[in-house]
Amino acid sequence: MEVIILGSGTCVPSVRRAGPAACVRADDYTILVDSSAGTLRQLARAGVDYAEVDMILYTHLHPDHVGEFVPFIFATKYAPGYSRTQPVVILAAEGFLTFYNGIKKVFGEWVEPLPGRLEINEIPVSMIAAMQFPPLTIKTAPMKHTPQSLAFRIEDSSGKSVVFSGDTEYCQELSELARGADMLISECAAPEHAPIPGHLTPSEAGKIAASAGVEKLVLTHFYPECDKSDLITPCRREFSGPVILAEDLMHLSP
Repeated sequence: MEVIILGSGTCVPSVRRAGPAACVRADDYTILVDSSAGTLRQLARAGVDYAEVDMILYTHLHPDHVGEFVPFIFATKYAPGYSRTQPVVILAAEGFLTFYNGIKKVFGEWVEPLPGRLEINEIPVSMIAAMQFPPLTIKTAPMKHTPQSLAFRIEDSSGKSVVFSGDTEYCQELSELARGADMLISECAAPEHAPIPGHLTPSEAGKIAASAGVEKLVLTHFYPECDKSDLITPCRREFSGPVILAEDLMHLSP
């Protein structure tokens, strides 16, 4: 399993950090987790052909997490040389189809994929769910951010696992989903001295990682204030394992 951080930032324009997105390569699957505006270019910079993308997992529907959905669909339909015929699977919370139907009212046929090219699966937000995409298992749990917020856990055939928190406040559901995971990629949008409602601070991310017993913690989704602040020290007060501060195009192995 390999994880590529495509974007470690937020909605704030930044030379250093693209908006939130990651790519996971596990077994024979290439998976996107969120797709902020510019994700297709970040994929190209990482050496990943967007025609390889088998799945997109959306943690929620805020613009900085779904901004490249329309360009992705448009590119799969009209870009010369795109020859993929297998459907791209979308996993998102209940409400995604309503969101997509609204987009189609605006863009019409331009964002309606060719038959059999897109498969949308809506996931309940009232419980922990599990899906099989042999040999992968993907689990989800509701988060405290929006009514459509989910965290995802991807487990491969070797038993390796990585968890993506998406955006969330501190919640026990994330700790339960991440139990024993090899890597937790957790949002940490705010430094310790300037908490933001709906998001985690370093100590809260560390507390969740410690409670879950994860092997490795990766902090990401940084607002600019985070780049001027010490994130490691407050995180270390709660979690004694390896802590990594995400950067764009960073390659990680759980």
